[in-house]
Amino acid sequence: MGPIRPPSEAYSVLVRVTRNCPWNRCAFCATYKDQQFSRRDTADVIHDIDSIHVLASRILESSHILGFNGLINDEVVRHARSEDAETHVSFYQQVAFWLHYGMKTAFLQDANSVLIKTTELVRILLHLRERFQTIERITSYARAKTIAKKSPDELSELRAAGLSRIHIGMESGCDEVLSLVDKGVTAVEQIEAGRKAVAAGFDVSEYYMPGLGGRERWRENAAESARVINAVNPTFIRIRSTVPLPGTPLYDLAGQGGWTPMGEDDKVREIRAFVESLHDITGTLQSDHMMNLLEDVEGTFPDGKQRILEKIDAYLSLGEDDRESFIIGRRIGRYRYLSDFTRDPQVEALKGRLKAEYGSVDAAVSEILKNFI
Repeated sequence: MGPIRPPSEAYSVLVRVTRNCPWNRCAFCATYKDQQFSRRDTADVIHDIDSIHVLASRILESSHILGFNGLINDEVVRHARSEDAETHVSFYQQVAFWLHYGMKTAFLQDANSVLIKTTELVRILLHLRERFQTIERITSYARAKTIAKKSPDELSELRAAGLSRIHIGMESGCDEVLSLVDKGVTAVEQIEAGRKAVAAGFDVSEYYMPGLGGRERWRENAAESARVINAVNPTFIRIRSTVPLPGTPLYDLAGQGGWTPMGEDDKVREIRAFVESLHDITGTLQSDHMMNLLEDVEGTFPDGKQRILEKIDAYLSLGEDDRESFIIGRRIGRYRYLSDFTRDPQVEALKGRLKAEYGSVDAAVSEILKNFI
C-alpha cells in the first residue's frame, strides 16, 4: 500500500498500481522525496485484487461461522487470520474495514496511476469490477500533464472500464506560481486536462492551494486559479492550504527569503478573493483537510456561493483576539467548525503561553502544523 489517499477515499480499498510519483519535484510536497517512481506489473496488481477477494471471502465466512451474519469485528478478523500467519494483520484489517463500509469504493495508488498504458489500466479496472460487483466508484490521482497527453478515446475507454473520479493537483492557476514551485505544468495545460476529463464523463476534483504564492503573489494565485476553475468547471474544488514543511524546497526557499509564508488570516482572505472570482460554475467547493483553518467553508455553485462568502466573512468579522483563540483551538482539535467556537479557558491559557514562547499565533501555528500530514 502507498502512503496517502484523498480524505474523500477514507472508506476505499487501496490498490497500488504505481509506486510513488513520476514527477516528484513539487517544492511544497514531502510525500515521495527520495523515493523512486516505478510501474507495478499488471499481473502483480491483478494478483493483489485476487488476494483482496480471498481475504474478503475468509472474513465473511468467519463472520457467518461465528454467528455474526456478515457483521465485522475484531473477533471475526482474528478467526479469519487464525490459519494464515503469513499475511500481515494490517491487510486483513484494511479489507475488514472496507467490508464494514460496504465495499463501494476503490482508490488506485500512488500519485499518478493514469500514467500507465491505457490498455493495462483498463484490464485492472475490469478485473476489479468483476471481482467486486459492489463497487460504485473507482478513483485515482492524475497529473494534468498526463491527462492532457491522453487522447479523448483513451479517456473514454478508462471511463467505460469503471474509472469514475480523477483528482488533479492543480494547486495554482498562476504560471508564475507554478514555475516557482516547479509544478511542471502550465495554466493552459491545466485547463486542457480538466476540460478533457470533464468531457470524458469523469467526476473531476481540482485542488487549489491558498498561500502557495506567498505574500508576494497571493492576489495572482487567487485570481488565476479561479480563472482555471471557471474554464474547467470541475465537479469538486478542494482547498488545500499551503504549509511549508521541513525537508521541502518551499521550506528552504522561505528560509532564504525567496518566498514569504502567509498567516492564517491572510490565507482566509485569499480564499475569499478566490471564491469571489468564481463565476458560471456548478461544482462543489470542499474544505476537507486538516491543514485548512475553516473546514466549514463549502457549498455548491452557483446557489451556495453567497453562503460560502458569508461563512468566511463571519470569521473575518471576529475581533483579532477571538480569531487567535479560534486558530489555536482549531489547531489543537478543540474546535472543528467555526460554529463550535466559544471562549475556552484552556485554549486561552495555551494561547498566552504560545504567544509568549513564539511571539505570535502565526509563528506558533507554523510549529504545530509541522506535525500534520
